[in-house]
Amino acid sequence: MESFLPVSLKDLLEILTQLNPSTSSADVLPTHLFCKVFETIGPSVVTLINHSLLSGSVPRCFKEGVIQPLLKKPNLDPTLQSSFRPISKLPFISKILEKVIWLQVKKALEKHNILDKFQSGFRKLHSTETALLKVTNDLLMAADRGDCSVLVLLDLSSAFDTVDHQILIHHLNRMVGISGSVLKWFTSFLEDRTLLVSVGNFRSDAAKFLCGVPQGSVLSPLLFSLYILPLGRIISGFKNISYHLYADDIQLYISFKPWELDKLSTLMDCLKEINLWMTSNFLQLNADKTECLILAPENIKPQISQHLGAFSSSIKATARNLGIIFDQSLSFDAHIKSVTRSCFFHLRNIAKLRTIVSTTELEMLVHTFISSRLDYCNALFSCVSKASLNRLQAVQNAAARLLTHSNKFSHITPILKSLHWLPVGYRYKFKILTFTFMSLQGEAPTYISELLQPYSPKRTLRSTDSGLLSIPRTRLKTKGDHAFQTLAPILWNGLPSPLRTIDTVASFKKQLKTHLFRQAFG
Repeated sequence: MESFLPVSLKDLLEILTQLNPSTSSADVLPTHLFCKVFETIGPSVVTLINHSLLSGSVPRCFKEGVIQPLLKKPNLDPTLQSSFRPISKLPFISKILEKVIWLQVKKALEKHNILDKFQSGFRKLHSTETALLKVTNDLLMAADRGDCSVLVLLDLSSAFDTVDHQILIHHLNRMVGISGSVLKWFTSFLEDRTLLVSVGNFRSDAAKFLCGVPQGSVLSPLLFSLYILPLGRIISGFKNISYHLYADDIQLYISFKPWELDKLSTLMDCLKEINLWMTSNFLQLNADKTECLILAPENIKPQISQHLGAFSSSIKATARNLGIIFDQSLSFDAHIKSVTRSCFFHLRNIAKLRTIVSTTELEMLVHTFISSRLDYCNALFSCVSKASLNRLQAVQNAAARLLTHSNKFSHITPILKSLHWLPVGYRYKFKILTFTFMSLQGEAPTYISELLQPYSPKRTLRSTDSGLLSIPRTRLKTKGDHAFQTLAPILWNGLPSPLRTIDTVASFKKQLKTHLFRQAFG
């Protein structure tokens, strides 16, 4: 990629609708006023942005970050610096320019398939859920084969803040293929940046921004993904080691037979190589926060621990992975207990407000604090025991009663039906089937789509049996049968033929919910 394409007023108007209209103290005009008068000033903004694109330079005033310290929790000591989270704000007009760049660079990266296949951070069709679905699937299938597994969750210290600008520019040029005015633009974007702190009426002197990617910039997550591009290639060089990335969250996992403990030396060599690469690229592993899970029979765990050397101190019974608490049996019991506890806490607080807020506002509170927690990464809940599902269902029942002002003795089925809420056990099936549909439509990450294979019969099928998926053979109902690549085809093949032939996501979701609703309530 050597040059950017100029943009039109129409392009900028579309981008304006996508941006959060927050205002920085560095803005000449408040953002709401900027948007109101954009029809008047728009042509001048187009000229300014196109000049930046063609010349490969970023105006100095676009590179002034203003940091506003935000207290992390109300009960923290405000006299301690560690109690605050630095929130960086950039001029609103710079966000427009960065969004223009982001759209064009992202398109080029996708066209040439440059981003790491297993990097799920801040990418279209990718999410924490797809990342965890892939990792969980692999670990369950390994357990089904009788393999032991070790999952290592690496933690980086302030990774976005220590990116070396020269190394980043080198990677953009040599590994990504960026050159010409585009490379010149990114060089200008990174150099001569400043930061100052603003608290009330106080403003500190501006300090130079010498390393790292700018906080608050839409380009920063993308630039960081490109900065660590060599990491995936390093890990891929080690046999039997799988990995997944989500921005600066790194997961490594290896599976092996109980008598193949010597394979763990490969994992240790890989971790050593990663640490060397991190050091030479000004990134630092946080050993205190790096965690390790052993998924194996209890009698083998001590032997595995011995082979992990210095990492044996990082072995945990549970570990938080992208917001989900993983345990050594992939039962997610600890996670369900945590979600249940959190939801009931919020329900008690919401209940105090129900007499002073409208029904619409009450419903919004329930969806924000309860439903979102019940549904977060619930495609993993096929592994969850019936007892744990019942805990989640108790939360949903309590939320439904609160929303409808019903007492705790009211029969719950009519209440859920009146709200058009699918019970918890059907909600995770809805999510799995949605991922299945999107995979078949080419609207899911490659690493998810590759888990599904079309059924190829020896004889011609009836038309009603077309579009079926192949179900892999498994040994264990509690392991392989719960993996996405097994459960998804089972659920998919069980759908009525008309549902399997729908061609849009919106229509599929609508009709799938109707289908599952009938199954749940008759």
